Amino acid sequence: MSKLKSMQELIGELRAKQEHVKQGGGADKLAKQREQGKMTARERVDALIDPGSMDEFGLFAEHRQTQLGMAGKQCAADGVVTGAATVDGRLIHFASQDFTVLGGSAGEVHSLKVADAMARSLKTGSPFVFINDSGGARVQEGIDSLSGYGQVFYHNVMLSGAVPQISLICGPCAGGAAYSPALTDFVIQTRQAQMFITGPQVIKQVTGEQITSEALGGADAHMVHSGVIHFVAENDEDALGICRRLLSFLPSNNLEEPPRVSTDDSVEPNSQLNDVVPTDPKKAYDVRDVIGGIVDQGDFLEVQPGYAPNMVVGFARIVGRSIGIIANQPSVLSGAIDINASVKASRFIRFCNAFNIPLVTFVDVPGYLPGVQQEYGGIIRHGAKLLFAYSAATVPKIQVILRKSYGGAHVAMSSRDLGADYVVAWPTAEVAVMGAEGAVEIVFRKEMQEAQDKAAKRAELIDLYRSTFASPYVAAGRRLVDDIIEPADTRRRLAQALEYLRAKRDYRPPKKHGLIPL
Repeated sequence: MSKLKSMQELIGELRAKQEHVKQGGGADKLAKQREQGKMTARERVDALIDPGSMDEFGLFAEHRQTQLGMAGKQCAADGVVTGAATVDGRLIHFASQDFTVLGGSAGEVHSLKVADAMARSLKTGSPFVFINDSGGARVQEGIDSLSGYGQVFYHNVMLSGAVPQISLICGPCAGGAAYSPALTDFVIQTRQAQMFITGPQVIKQVTGEQITSEALGGADAHMVHSGVIHFVAENDEDALGICRRLLSFLPSNNLEEPPRVSTDDSVEPNSQLNDVVPTDPKKAYDVRDVIGGIVDQGDFLEVQPGYAPNMVVGFARIVGRSIGIIANQPSVLSGAIDINASVKASRFIRFCNAFNIPLVTFVDVPGYLPGVQQEYGGIIRHGAKLLFAYSAATVPKIQVILRKSYGGAHVAMSSRDLGADYVVAWPTAEVAVMGAEGAVEIVFRKEMQEAQDKAAKRAELIDLYRSTFASPYVAAGRRLVDDIIEPADTRRRLAQALEYLRAKRDYRPPKKHGLIPL
């Protein structure tokens, strides 16, 4: 008759098993991971969360495949660490793939663990963070592996707009695995990581093109060209720091207001703002200097800084309250709106609207970017996304017209006619169908042709057009601008508006959803 084990013996076995599983693929593979400049799956989790707050799910989960050499093969936690924890005292759920276990490959149980953590995230109204480091689908599990991917994608969509989703790409992320990050709200990629649907070898076989993995799927490629990612991190530690900072601006779910932090920042006038924007509409400047002079402590978390840099978007705070900022960038393409800028801003606006983050828009735009490639690329369709996003947004919307605000782009940049709740203009503002220089060529062509001194007449007519049509006082007279303010006073005026707009209620016709021009 076998002897029953004591509680202490059972606890000893449990602890031994726990420690064994937490070693992932073994000491050698963990060491190799670190030699490559990467953290291990558990080290990443520990660096993200508050110390001692982790509650792991599925530590002893195992695959059930018995073919292709998988029978009896031990796969610690099936290659992914999942659980709940807190970040700065606020609950999150997470999944962190373990490359030391079968290359972090996603099998059936692996993916079901991720999907389960996502479901718990939705039930508890907490953000979901997915740290990706995987060789892709687990080939040994065949269609079960693909089914697991499908479960993750489905849950990505279920969580969308309900809780924030953040993906960190800290290693390879290839094939179908890349679609989960693409379905999340923000993607942070390290410089060591690569992400693509088809690798360089497949591309060479199919098209004959030769390209390196880094040029195809590296962080710079996705930031500058594809627009898939939102932040580039130097390494794992940097990526986790960006994630923590990003979470600090966001509510836990769509039913909460964004967290408000205590601040001793004053709203006293900032006289430096009076000299930031040149009065000459042709002169460039960096709109981030304007933003930095208005938000709390100059702290601005720019999103996708390398993609469509003619449009600046990101998070900041005014008197401790989170806001989303959209701004034209006059130092790039004169701030004109092109296809990529439209898509970038539209997606950001829709995220902020989904999670109750007020929108502040800084306008200095000469119009939509002209060109054959823009027209062929669908600037009409993509530009309409910006109109749709602003019109559909029900959060507080504030527009600050800094300088140029011309044509259809004026309407698109959160104008009063698209539902802006509060519109102010600086004295440098020009609101018109087009710039004065171009307008006089159309409106006063005859007068200019008949003038003896054409240059002097042109200058005179430009001044006339500006004072008659482009002046901010004309827009204010039409009630398209609530007030014309001194730049130095912008922070105080925005703080006041955000305070009283907290109670905003915007009722819309009942419908399943609108149809954005995708």
